Amino acid sequence: MRFKGLDLNLVVALDILLQERSVSRAAERLKLSQPAVSAALARLRDYFGDDLLVSIGRAMIPTAYAESLWPIARTLLAQADLLVDTSATFDPATSQRRFRVNASDYTQTVLISPVLRRLQRSAPHISMDVGPTGPMSLAEFEAGEIDCIISPEQYVSLSHPSRPLFEEQHVVVGWRGNPAMAAPLDLDGFLALGHVAVSIGSGRELSFAERHLLPYRERRRVEVTTSTFSGVPLMLPQTLRIAVLQERLAATFCAAFDLVMQPLPFAMPPLREMVQYHSGRANDPGIAWLVGAFESYAAEGSPG
Repeated sequence: MRFKGLDLNLVVALDILLQERSVSRAAERLKLSQPAVSAALARLRDYFGDDLLVSIGRAMIPTAYAESLWPIARTLLAQADLLVDTSATFDPATSQRRFRVNASDYTQTVLISPVLRRLQRSAPHISMDVGPTGPMSLAEFEAGEIDCIISPEQYVSLSHPSRPLFEEQHVVVGWRGNPAMAAPLDLDGFLALGHVAVSIGSGRELSFAERHLLPYRERRRVEVTTSTFSGVPLMLPQTLRIAVLQERLAATFCAAFDLVMQPLPFAMPPLREMVQYHSGRANDPGIAWLVGAFESYAAEGSPG
């Protein structure tokens, strides 16, 4: 199909070429021959009157003009994808839709994984692409490339609909053989132990718990920092270290590892997890069904 003289299939080729910066790798992703992709690049260059990608040694570098085109092309493709995905009807028993959801490894463990197990029978052909949260995921969400994001309330955008899923308390977790974990800790005992802390992702953003532990930073001894919640249980057995984790996640880890949990020795407000979807998908029955599946499990899945 052509729009103002441009074959819209070339927009897909442009996006992949700018991602890969290689004709051969782009050809692999597009499932086309290298000559076909080279021809597509030539047609793009002719249409836009720009080299778009310039060979420097073995690398292909986008021109400034290509860099300015890329976000426009990605938005166009995302909107086309939204058009294709959105339907007036949705039948989970027969749908082959692939949902794109971004969530932390914590939420993937306590919510998404059990929901996927539950949906194995009722929606056998549904698939899901689960990605991480962070600044990049927010940009993808705004462009319409992500169906929904599950995140703490403080990260929810006011520009799009959101709904609460569950509230979560935090607890202290440690090795079952740690004498300090035999009974609830007082604040002095808690601060005297070595801690495993979570700073999320490559940006090392403080987790919800770490933010509320800042008043104790002068007295607290952080011996290990990890970028994921799922790394914590591997760092506690056979040590005297402790960690502060969400109660649902702690219960999962205690069942799988030689760990126990105790209440916090100080007050921490509950973590409120939200699900958010793009305003352009507010009337999408597939998104409504998916959000409902998350809400249904969250309502039943309180720890203990």
